[in-house]
Amino acid sequence: MKTYFMGIDIGTFESRGMLLDEAFHVVADYSVPHSMMNPKPGWFEHDAEKDWWGDFCKISKELICAGKINPQQIACVGASTLGTDCLPVDENCNPLRPAILYGIDARASEEIEWLTQYYGEEKAHRLFGHPICTGDTATKILWIKRHEPEIYGKTAKFLTGSSYITAKLTGRYVIDQFLAKGSFRPLYHADGSVNEDEIGVYCRPDQVAEAACSTEIAGQVTAAAARETGLAAGTPVITGTGDSTSESISVGLVEPGTVFFQFGSSMFFYYLTDHFMGDYKSADGNGCIKGGKVFTVPGTFCLGDGTNAAGTLTRWVRDVFYAKELADEKNGGENAYAVMAREAGEVEAGSDGLMMLPYIYGERSPIQDPLAQGILFGLRGSHGRKEINRAALEAVSYSVYQHLLLFGEMGVPPQTIITAGGGTRNSTWMHIICDMAGMPVYIPETYQCSSFGDAMMAAIGAGVLKDFHELKKALPTGKVLQPDAENHKYYQEHYEIYRQLYLKNKDLMHRNRN
Repeated sequence: MKTYFMGIDIGTFESRGMLLDEAFHVVADYSVPHSMMNPKPGWFEHDAEKDWWGDFCKISKELICAGKINPQQIACVGASTLGTDCLPVDENCNPLRPAILYGIDARASEEIEWLTQYYGEEKAHRLFGHPICTGDTATKILWIKRHEPEIYGKTAKFLTGSSYITAKLTGRYVIDQFLAKGSFRPLYHADGSVNEDEIGVYCRPDQVAEAACSTEIAGQVTAAAARETGLAAGTPVITGTGDSTSESISVGLVEPGTVFFQFGSSMFFYYLTDHFMGDYKSADGNGCIKGGKVFTVPGTFCLGDGTNAAGTLTRWVRDVFYAKELADEKNGGENAYAVMAREAGEVEAGSDGLMMLPYIYGERSPIQDPLAQGILFGLRGSHGRKEINRAALEAVSYSVYQHLLLFGEMGVPPQTIITAGGGTRNSTWMHIICDMAGMPVYIPETYQCSSFGDAMMAAIGAGVLKDFHELKKALPTGKVLQPDAENHKYYQEHYEIYRQLYLKNKDLMHRNRN
């Protein structure tokens, strides 16, 4: 009987699943959209029952139907979700409130400030591995404890998205040790065990999931989950992980010296090293890089963080300046993003002197400033939507370049750049990034995404692939972009303007609060 592997990823605005055969070819691919709630400025949430579990069940059934297979043929299932979220559930794994999303949600700013004072900056840095920020899930747990005591009192477990999906499937509460040791500090020790000395500030030790390897079999699909998903009861399920991790694995991030930039709603990066590296802060205000942590691939470490806007910035441009094209698209016309990519390609490097800062939702890496704001600089009467469109692409690309410069300052300039995510469909954007970097950029096949990575890791869990190095050998070959020397020179010369726009306006941004 032929064997298959299923992977399903829950993203910010969309969930996607894939079914792979024994040769790791895609035999079924299905996606469903969902919304993101923004109840207050700086608050971002999902309905976990509807958007996470509901999407998973629908996609699972569709994949089995489209693949025309017997559910018994699925050897293993893997799941990933967006970032490191905070979801309190009761003893039956029922969500008690909407899930508080990853670093983009900045509601816990007072908790961050309190914790920094409570521990002191030195101890806080030691416990969290970096200055406490919006990406730290512990701050969100503390926010619930302080602001929603009734929900806090009913909480059996505080989960992230992948833990929730795996628990719904198997009844077991587990979390990828990479996520536990990273974004859930200081709730866990470096070995993945619960840090009982510190966890009391946030919750009880029994309220967090057990740390395990992402490819470890967490359990089997229960009879109840089988009825909801269409999967066969007893099907093995791996621990799973975050969407950025699974996507990075799907494109071959397994060797030190490789940096992976994922362009989705935000831009997330992982930079693989062969040794641990601590926090780095540039002396000239160029930004900072959070200290590394053990990565999912055994024997490797990674630097990892993300911006608050990438696809969300291009989405804003689309909604504001390409409303007609968006309406036409809904009526069967050309995709609005395709129009935008074409028009951006008609504008030369530099957007005719127009420059943008991409901080429309504050910023995480590399400036770590939730109060940062977006800027359009150099606007002239001759500029139109084409220039604004390209300036937005260049804004995110300048952020990529800023990260590359910081890696160089740290003494570990990348040898290989891989990009992936929905943003890679915009060829103009990818060429801009390549020109900024001044080195080749590798772009995998479009189907190499988080759900593809989930399915490939499920193959490791099932024992069909020995390890991550065998996984990489089984991956398809994508395409390579080469930089334009003149454009690279232009961006090098104008980067300082981009940097100074933030540094010289930072205080004004902080004063300009609603």
